[in-house]
Amino acid sequence: MQPHWDTDAPWFDHDRSLPGAGYGNRMPRTGRVLFPAIFSFLVQVPATVVLARSGRDFGHAGHDLGGELGAPRPGWFLAVALALIGPIALLGARRFPGPVAAVCAAAAGALILLRPDIGLPYVALGFAIVLGIVRGARVWVYASVGVAWTATIALAGTLGVPLQPARIAITTVALAVLCAVGESVRTRREQVRELRRRADARRQSTEQRERVRIARELHDVLAHSLSQINVQAGVGLHLIESQPAKAAEALANIKLTSKNALDEVRTVLGILRSDTDTDTDSAGEAGGGAAPLTPEPDLSRLPALIDSYSAQGLHVQLVAELQPLIEATSSATQLALYRICQEALTNVLRHSQTLSASVRLERDDGDAVLTVTDEGSTEPLDPAIVPGGGLLGMRERAELLGGSLRVERPSPGGFLVEARLPLRRRR
Repeated sequence: MQPHWDTDAPWFDHDRSLPGAGYGNRMPRTGRVLFPAIFSFLVQVPATVVLARSGRDFGHAGHDLGGELGAPRPGWFLAVALALIGPIALLGARRFPGPVAAVCAAAAGALILLRPDIGLPYVALGFAIVLGIVRGARVWVYASVGVAWTATIALAGTLGVPLQPARIAITTVALAVLCAVGESVRTRREQVRELRRRADARRQSTEQRERVRIARELHDVLAHSLSQINVQAGVGLHLIESQPAKAAEALANIKLTSKNALDEVRTVLGILRSDTDTDTDSAGEAGGGAAPLTPEPDLSRLPALIDSYSAQGLHVQLVAELQPLIEATSSATQLALYRICQEALTNVLRHSQTLSASVRLERDDGDAVLTVTDEGSTEPLDPAIVPGGGLLGMRERAELLGGSLRVERPSPGGFLVEARLPLRRRR
């Protein structure tokens, strides 16, 4: 009942949630199951065979009944059987940790009562206690060990089996230490599980944010270009017979728009890769296949954006003093304002029945305020605004920079998008 315990033993890594699990030369599952049984067998069974055959027998009153030292004692094989029960029971400790602890505790107590002269620690009980606590059978372990040890002491006193007070004290302390070791390992395993759970949650959250970011960037780039291509293709099909020159011009615009779209997609992908790989540039140079990147759009490119919509038949009035805003606004805010304006005008082109819109960009204290409006259809529309991917993307861009987005219908069929962003990111 005084087993030796080694918390650094290799079988200790029996679960992937324990520290070190999955790293290095981790013992195979079969080895982790067999190690406690084999180790306890080799320590206690052969020694019990020798000691049980050569020890002395004691009567109920604790008197030596004699017997020559070295002569086999009657019933020595029962002591060996009790020593063998623990190692055999440990083979089922993975599936039945609680019952195994109870069996080992009972066998250890019975061995003490049968042969108190064998002072060999019952190693299997040490393994059973720690494994039982680590694997969640704490009630089984505490109840079975407490009952078995209390019953052993009581029966020893009743039957007159000689148990020295020092032995009782040492064994009690050893059992308490084993329980403490099991609790320590269990606590550490739970802490590691919690850390891994939090790490997985952070990783999933990061991945989700990255997916949203990629979707937003590609939507802003492709929706604008594909809308232009769709309009120009309709113009080309309509005029291909009556005005071939106009149709050819529409096809040329489609070619130019698609080229610009490809360049912008390459830019977006290059930026996304550079955020997660600091060696992108060097790797691209080494591979010789890096995609050409163009500068991120800013407010200086806003007039060109307006012209691109004008070329598709949408008259857009721009009211803004760009240079002071460019000087006072961060690059991230400029990009967000550009993309929000682009998406708002794309929605006008795709969903509104009007041919005119207005873009106003002004400074209001410490904020840049972008307002995009259109008159829309003359027919009343449902005032409820159902946010799609474009509206969600605009709102995300504004809120990520500490700003806000407001959308409403100021007149029947019309639409207003107002983005308010701080000139510099608020900390």
